[in-house]
Amino acid sequence: MRHRDASSTVEAELQWRPAPLVYMLVIAAAVALVLAVALGRWQLVVFAAPMLGVLATARWQQSSSKIQVDGDATLRCFESEQVVLTVAAFVDQGHALLRMKPEPLDGLAIEIEEASDSGLAPAGLRLALSADRWGRYPVSVRVSALSPAGLAVANVVLPAGQLYVYPVTDPQRMRLPRTELPERLGVHLTKRHGPGVEYADIRAYAPGDQLRTVNWPVSARRGRLYVTERLTNRSADVVVLVDTSMQAPGPAADSLELSVRGAAQVVQSTLQAGDRTAIVCLGQTPRWLHPDIGRRQFYRIVDTVLGVGDEHFPVTGTLAPHAAVPLGAIIVAFSTMLDTEFALAMIDLRKRGHVVVVVDVLRGTPFQQELNPTLAKMWQLERSAMYRDMSTVGVDVVAWLADTRLDQIMRALPQQRRTVRVRR
Repeated sequence: MRHRDASSTVEAELQWRPAPLVYMLVIAAAVALVLAVALGRWQLVVFAAPMLGVLATARWQQSSSKIQVDGDATLRCFESEQVVLTVAAFVDQGHALLRMKPEPLDGLAIEIEEASDSGLAPAGLRLALSADRWGRYPVSVRVSALSPAGLAVANVVLPAGQLYVYPVTDPQRMRLPRTELPERLGVHLTKRHGPGVEYADIRAYAPGDQLRTVNWPVSARRGRLYVTERLTNRSADVVVLVDTSMQAPGPAADSLELSVRGAAQVVQSTLQAGDRTAIVCLGQTPRWLHPDIGRRQFYRIVDTVLGVGDEHFPVTGTLAPHAAVPLGAIIVAFSTMLDTEFALAMIDLRKRGHVVVVVDVLRGTPFQQELNPTLAKMWQLERSAMYRDMSTVGVDVVAWLADTRLDQIMRALPQQRRTVRVRR
């Protein structure tokens, strides 16, 4: 996937300084004048005169000049995918010869495919960018300017664009928890009778039934009209919650990787099934995105998780806003379960009548030093008690163990649960 937004132009005023040629002329002229005074040779003064004349014009050549860098504002791609960035720099005011080179950035592989120095035409770069890890990568270029006479130089670092790298998710489809789905056509089979393709039952014909539902073989055998009832297919509303609160160093901090990848997999799976999907990030900078369908919604949601873009809504507080969670929505949360406020937010959603599933992404203990066996056992017992307490109020908690896929742990959820009805 490669997505490109409109280009942007950045303007900057150059701060000139003497070029190396100026220092060479100063040294050569100074040596010639010293020797002329010491040896009394007027020919050396004549030799130094042209260099002094050039140095006299050096300050005049450091005029006010402005350059512009025109590049792609935003580029989007998946991990390990290569995308091309084109950057051009030209002089907007004054005169200068330009050269460009990309600034190195940790985690971002930059390859120069084509470069052109400035003569009469603008300086240009064609860069091939790729990254092995999801995230936001600001791309900058260093522009070097040289005055026409070569006596003044200037360097400036300007932004050339933003690269958003999306995580590659597991293609395995996930099974959602069972709940009462809204009356909207979808792909999830329900036990309700209505329009559909799956066989449910046969009953006697009633006035108002459509003739296309009449089961003619059964009607011929029984001597009266019978119709075939079928099971309906409905769509779900899924809200993904991500815990972005500050975590302890070690496994707790590494859990953000699992949270982002898990959220992307849930979003991809539900959107492919035609379900409306929303995202809520609770923690340091709470934000949420309204539910929608379609491929573009996937990119909006991942942008919201990564904290980029401008389509999400910032919120205050520690609870999920009511506008972000539709009635009867299924909640899938990713958290280390170390923040009490996030746990209270899950309980609040359950009290609203939603089905809430929390995926514990903490692998190991949140301590930097390894615990002794007794303390490690006490820690495990405490986590098990927390799981039990949250299950008591109706919040299902599952641990995402190492070497286990997300769709596998979601199969461990109970399929028989009390019907949830949202309070209106």
